[in-house]
Amino acid sequence: MTDGQGSPQVEYDVTIPTRDELLEAVAAQAKPLPYDDIISQFELTDERQQIGVKRRLRAMERDGQLVYTKANAYGLPERMDLIKGRVIGHRDGFGFVQPVEGGGDLFLPHHQMQLVLHGDIVLVRESGTDQRGRREARVVRVVEAGTQEIVGRFFVEQGVSVVVPDDTRITQDLLIPAENSHGARHGQMVVAKLVSRPSRRSSPVGKVTEILGDHMAPGMEIQIAIREHGIPYEWNVEVNAEVDTIAEEVTAADKAGRIDLTAMPLVTIDGEDARDFDDAVYCEPEGKGFRLWVAIADVSHYVTPQSALDNEAHTRGTSVYFPDNVVPMLPEKLSNGLCSLNPNVDRLCMVAEMQIDHSGHLKSYDFYPAVMNSKARLTYTKVHKILAGDPVLRERYEGQIGDLENLKSLYDILKKSRGQRGAIEFETTETRFVFNAQRKIEEIVPVHRNVAHMMIEECMIMANVAAARFVEKHEGTTLYRVHDTPDDERLEGFRSFLGEIGLSLSGGDDPQPRDFTKLLLQVADRPDHELIQTLLLRSLKQAVYTPDNQGHFGLALDEYAHFTSPIRRYPDLLLHREIKYQLKRRKRDVAGLEGGFHYGEKHMQELGAHCSSTERRADDATRQVDEWLKCEYMQDHVGAEFDGVISTVTNFGFFVRLSDLMIDGLVHISSLSSEYYHFDSQRQFLIGEHSRRVFRVGDGLRVKVKGVNLDERKIDFDLVDIENAGRVEDRREAKKMTDSINPDAGPRGKSGKRGPAGGKGGKPGADKGPRKSDKKKPGKGQRGRKAKPKKRD
Repeated sequence: MTDGQGSPQVEYDVTIPTRDELLEAVAAQAKPLPYDDIISQFELTDERQQIGVKRRLRAMERDGQLVYTKANAYGLPERMDLIKGRVIGHRDGFGFVQPVEGGGDLFLPHHQMQLVLHGDIVLVRESGTDQRGRREARVVRVVEAGTQEIVGRFFVEQGVSVVVPDDTRITQDLLIPAENSHGARHGQMVVAKLVSRPSRRSSPVGKVTEILGDHMAPGMEIQIAIREHGIPYEWNVEVNAEVDTIAEEVTAADKAGRIDLTAMPLVTIDGEDARDFDDAVYCEPEGKGFRLWVAIADVSHYVTPQSALDNEAHTRGTSVYFPDNVVPMLPEKLSNGLCSLNPNVDRLCMVAEMQIDHSGHLKSYDFYPAVMNSKARLTYTKVHKILAGDPVLRERYEGQIGDLENLKSLYDILKKSRGQRGAIEFETTETRFVFNAQRKIEEIVPVHRNVAHMMIEECMIMANVAAARFVEKHEGTTLYRVHDTPDDERLEGFRSFLGEIGLSLSGGDDPQPRDFTKLLLQVADRPDHELIQTLLLRSLKQAVYTPDNQGHFGLALDEYAHFTSPIRRYPDLLLHREIKYQLKRRKRDVAGLEGGFHYGEKHMQELGAHCSSTERRADDATRQVDEWLKCEYMQDHVGAEFDGVISTVTNFGFFVRLSDLMIDGLVHISSLSSEYYHFDSQRQFLIGEHSRRVFRVGDGLRVKVKGVNLDERKIDFDLVDIENAGRVEDRREAKKMTDSINPDAGPRGKSGKRGPAGGKGGKPGADKGPRKSDKKKPGKGQRGRKAKPKKRD
């Protein structure tokens, strides 16, 4: 329960001023308002009132709404020139404050970072600028402590125990008193709870709460990622008790009142390693078009609002997929059992039945609860081979051939329609880890999508569009999947990059999706097309969940919502509930609509922010594990040579992406010829002052693996043939390029010395100067297949 300001509300037996009233009282004064004056002004004579208002004032302090001064008075942060923001640590000891209200980050020097930890919410006052022109800040107060549990490696040296954080953004070691070691041994990976925070005179003190194991134990990097990113991974007692009350199979009572689709030849089509099947499809010709059925597992029947299962699903927000490991949003009894559309068993589902004309346009749709029985569990590879004429598979799946060919015909018209509306066609290359018998990574291979992937993707997109239109038509409330138009700054940077490689983006100041698609088609045969597509993606905004329908820019759709994966995404579950609610409003006698629910606009705003956050959390955690596995692989290839393309240029060097492995590594400026290099952050290039040698994003070159830092998940490369790398400009052009560089774009680095970190466009912490002894960090080890969720956005 909240008090209307987004924070927990305290229940009082007496009436006390609201937060808004207290803010108005403080704002009305020319100086901070003392506590006694607040008591007098509001005539709070009852002791319970005084206790209640004191608690509320403290809560407002914690939320950064008020500041308690040394004169025992309350003031407004904005009147004191204070800025509320989140601390972002840097492994070299300094940090930044990211303002909550937006705007540029403020720099925190080393001595200020001694008082705070990465993730803290703080109030700071701008204190001037540093030598590099960055706005510098001074910490006034910690509003909300961020990191309370820290994952790290346990060390004992000369009788003193410490935990060295695995997250390099936390630079203070935790002192661990002997009685708080929990039996941890030297070198083990542990979780430590913060007992006392750092100060100018003392290091933070912690208490070991969990021993994860030896630092090279299989799966350790997954355990670290789960804890560092705060991903819930255990089921509480309430959830387990609730799951025990659910029947093992679909009951007759569950089926009552539902449309019976058990005779319909619905099939599931997923990846080979998929374990949960939340969608099934079937289509048949109708006139010049098709009728398409998309059946989705009816999770909302089992996970009802405000139940223990629902609360936990909300907290998790999404399933998190690691190599050979998944942290599911729902317990296995549901995710791999009752809510998984396994073949030849009855399952409850929500159905989107759609009529699609010969031009690929959605003409009509209907939603209803049903019971189905999947006739086959197919994989993308099998379907691709069946459609390509594989005789063995066509004989084995003779009963499904006609239906699959109908799906392929439907896909052909949907693909044409997609092209006509100008949806951006991204074809990114994902990778999969292949292991030998000793569970060592043998190779990293690219994973390419085939026609079966795209068939299912188009069917899911159509169902998502229909669901969004249904809610809009009935003036309901849900979370739309919104992909906003690009912002001007990112777009300008992308245009500058294109100009450097002789390309351009059409569309003027307001490019549409078809303009981006046109560019991708233009570069499809270029060796650097993967990089251009990656940079194009960076120029676009991140898709989010919000109840405000603003369309999906990338898909060129006016309405879009996630309906098709309620087993692994909470927004889909919310959408199912809203659809059931609207159906029940129209047809009060329809059974099978248990679990429907309508959320208010304000509640849905909060849910949108939460679901977007949990999605980013999952992405960050899986990226961390992937980076570690790639570093583990490259450890066995130190000294090997690879072809690559420059993916990012910074003021301390440039990153090269290996063409076959999709692995990035740094060519540091210190490994180039001994001279000064000028950095242009806007046009993404480095130019040598004397050699006039230019290194640009998109340049192809050959590199040798110089070294791998497994602890920091970083890889260093050297150029194999620097004399033939990059491009040498003539003197006139080189002078023009150097003179045009904005002096504020970033300092120049000199090879032979370690360049300054933090160049625009670089990766945080990529400039790998030593921070502490090399022994502090554990290695990690996990060997498993890449279990990927279905990409059907």
